[in-house]
Amino acid sequence: MGILARIFARSRRSQLTIGILGAPNAGKTTLANRISSECGNGTPLGEVSPVPHETREVVALEHCTVSDQNGSLDLTVVDTPGIATSVDYREFLNHGLTKQESINRAKEATRGVIKAIQSLDKLDAAIVVVDAARAPFDQINWTVLGNLEARKIPLIVAANKTDLPDADPTLVQETFQSEIIPISAKEGTGMNELYGSILTVANM
Repeated sequence: MGILARIFARSRRSQLTIGILGAPNAGKTTLANRISSECGNGTPLGEVSPVPHETREVVALEHCTVSDQNGSLDLTVVDTPGIATSVDYREFLNHGLTKQESINRAKEATRGVIKAIQSLDKLDAAIVVVDAARAPFDQINWTVLGNLEARKIPLIVAANKTDLPDADPTLVQETFQSEIIPISAKEGTGMNELYGSILTVANM
């Protein structure tokens, strides 16, 4: 083992709390469930739905294990509600909800956004999930990144949904001008690279 490897092996955190953040329907809960199935106890952190703001509570799963040649990392994975600059109850009407159901959903989603922002103070690191099949020039993405950078929380940008034909991870990388990890949380591609990035964060 080289000198740098020995230093990393000594300095690595043994435990890391990592949050999964991003816009609604970017694939955050799909990713959280994938990590649980591959590294945890297999318990889903939440349901996946095409209806925006399906996740409206902060949910944590402890003791997900990620390993490499230098040892193991005990992860606590935190799935958070989608962050939005505004929530319009009318968007839920298009998904078959009644007006009253839509209003209630919008209220819960708004509270969920607040909970997601509050959860940042308990994180050691974060994965920002960006829908690579949509144009990334979204104020929400910048809001998430800005909040993390203001708190000096190490982050990983995951360009998700690379299984879709319109996905363009390169555009995500060019937009944020930082290294990104192309993944498909649904199919499981790119997960080894993502775990490698998490281990790198643990060495920081």
